[in-house]
Amino acid sequence: MLRNDGPLPGGPPPDTQDLQRVVGEVETFLHEAIALVEPLLNEREESGPGHTTRILPALLLWAGLLVCVLHGFSKQLALWRLLSRQGLWGYPPLPLSDQAVYKRLGTGGTAVLEHLFAQISAILAERLAPYRQTSLAPFATEVLALDETTLDQVARLLPALRGLAPGDRRLLPGKLTGLFDLRRQQWVRIEHQPNPVQNEKVAARGMVDGLARGSLLLADLGYFGFAWFDDLSDRGLWWVSRLRAKTSYTVAHVAYHRGETLDALVWLGAYRADRTKHLVRLVQFQVGAKTYRYLTNVVDPTVLPMGDLARLYARRWDIELAFKTAKVQLHLGLLWAARETVILQQVWAVLIIAQVLQALRVEIAGQAGVDPFDVSLPLLIEYLPFFASFGDDPLRAFVEDGARLRFIRPSSRTRIQAPVIPRDGLTAPPPALAWERTPRYAGKQGR
Repeated sequence: MLRNDGPLPGGPPPDTQDLQRVVGEVETFLHEAIALVEPLLNEREESGPGHTTRILPALLLWAGLLVCVLHGFSKQLALWRLLSRQGLWGYPPLPLSDQAVYKRLGTGGTAVLEHLFAQISAILAERLAPYRQTSLAPFATEVLALDETTLDQVARLLPALRGLAPGDRRLLPGKLTGLFDLRRQQWVRIEHQPNPVQNEKVAARGMVDGLARGSLLLADLGYFGFAWFDDLSDRGLWWVSRLRAKTSYTVAHVAYHRGETLDALVWLGAYRADRTKHLVRLVQFQVGAKTYRYLTNVVDPTVLPMGDLARLYARRWDIELAFKTAKVQLHLGLLWAARETVILQQVWAVLIIAQVLQALRVEIAGQAGVDPFDVSLPLLIEYLPFFASFGDDPLRAFVEDGARLRFIRPSSRTRIQAPVIPRDGLTAPPPALAWERTPRYAGKQGR
């Protein structure tokens, strides 16, 4: 699946016979993937009439950064120590100062890492094809979650930051907006928003640009808005949302109603000044003392039954866990620097490693015949260096011995139980029912 058509820039060619083509060999996988971005690793810079080769090749700079993230290091100094004392992937230690490494990071930008993220994501998409959870909303082309997370505060190291009080908003380096594939447990798209308090809806439309028609989107109440829902429907995208409290609506058709259980078609916005264009579906049921209410433009309850809808929306939590993996398990919560360029380099390095580790978990689950969330990702991250130090393949170790070692155990995630409505209990909408009307959006809906 991976190809290596020549020597890596800046050093000797690797022994390709020793490169096992499994994602479980994470460093090996990164080694080959980085070789695929060789055109971006231009190692020559002009110096007078001739050319000189940099002491620190770009290959080692970016590979070292990824390895530091993989091994849980939390400072830029770790990268300098790795390259100047230990060396990497058969390359000897380099005579470097820590300031030389800092300077290279500060001027290196993020283009190579972003390209590498896209390259690795494409490779993993092909590899994970047999393990996609196609039973999740099978009518949809893709099933995606949209959300944001604010990056943690930077240390007050730069002169411009030293006078700021702890907790000052200016110490926040922005936030990340992400689109996450729930079937493959992979990041599809990530964008950095410099303004940490920017409204979620500002970046939302750009995030869904280019999605295939028939894709299904899950998002929390921060994205709730009449114009947003209509826009998704006009783009040919499915969506599911919770119903925000105090949202007015008018019932147009009742498919099922018994007690607190309701499946109906409604017009959002009971007032002329603020109303949606498309008829949508409202689902409501009660479990104990808690009432659940959802909205969706999947208007046919036989395509997305009430129980499936509730369990599907619960999977929106997947993107929260993916952000947690990046910020806690892969230490994105501990920012290495205060400069935006280096912060974003750390972000992309963490996301690259997260893609590989998430893929490894999905593949382990597929081969072991369990749900991906039954495979402990924190334990996988913790024990990966342990298996590697003994030359063992973590993929094989987790599949063969995961249950005994409790790497694989029943997930503790909440399982929502919803009423099951038989098909013959549903009332079909009348043929003359209107499905669209002239919309009007109040400014508060985030047009």
